[in-house]
Amino acid sequence: MDQFSSMFVLALNYAVPIVIASLGGLYSERSGIVNIGLEGIMLVGAFVSAAFVPLFEAQLGPVTPWIAIALATLAGGLYSLIHAYISVDLRGNQVVSGTALNMLSVGVTVYFCQIIFNQQRTQAFRNGFIKQTVPVLSDIPIIGKLFFTRIYPTFYVAVVLVLVTWFVIRKTRFGLRLRASGEHPSAVDSVGVSVRKMRYIGVLLSGLLSGLAGGIMVLTQSTQFTVFSIHGVGFIALAALIFGRWHPVGVLGAGFFFGFSQIFSIYSTDFALLQNIPKEFFNMLPYVLTILAMLVFSRRSVGPRAAGQSYDISER
Repeated sequence: MDQFSSMFVLALNYAVPIVIASLGGLYSERSGIVNIGLEGIMLVGAFVSAAFVPLFEAQLGPVTPWIAIALATLAGGLYSLIHAYISVDLRGNQVVSGTALNMLSVGVTVYFCQIIFNQQRTQAFRNGFIKQTVPVLSDIPIIGKLFFTRIYPTFYVAVVLVLVTWFVIRKTRFGLRLRASGEHPSAVDSVGVSVRKMRYIGVLLSGLLSGLAGGIMVLTQSTQFTVFSIHGVGFIALAALIFGRWHPVGVLGAGFFFGFSQIFSIYSTDFALLQNIPKEFFNMLPYVLTILAMLVFSRRSVGPRAAGQSYDISER
């Protein structure tokens, strides 16, 4: 039971950046813009937060990581506007634009690392997020040990964002317009709602959340930034979005599934039946499961009808 609870808690912590980045992808695709640049946006957010902490942790103390992820969120939003401009205003290919964002982020972050730290990585930092145990709630049988014991506070941020996203997408006028922009943009335009505005907002929210996810990831799973800090999590987030059927609660479950697969690769040698299997097999397990999930669920999952399609008001 102790080993299971340890794996469960670690899986929750590993799932947080996947879930938050997937929510970002949900906003973008619901508006009709495919954003495969989540990986690159996360990388930018990770760099900003990891660069801020070692420079200011001595002056700011315990609040440093919270300010850092706020700046990472802002940086991700600004970076995503490149994708919004190309996809919405220039009506460019959204897949090519997202790929360009991923490639550009590597060069930009290494360049600024070299300028600021004279190396291709940031300095190591001490004041990342710390695992915490919630008083009283941690004493609840079973649940307390799984959800309130030695867990990063960013997990609760992810849960709140899932609930907020569900409410916004399903219960508000804005959410209805956003979803309609990704399903029938001409119908949205015919009632006087700007499809351009809704898609810009969708991509911007995608960037904000992806930047937040990158910042959280580097401050909970690392001690400094490198170009390998994200290592494919942005693409796993896209798979979680499809696996979760473009629904916030489904994304939460899918994110935990992929988070657990990462943790299982770490704990695999603790199981007697698995000790003779090469470690490399379990290291690639999260990415194999990502591919399998895409193969199995991509046909069954039907995304927004107009996602990936440019909208021209003259074609209405």
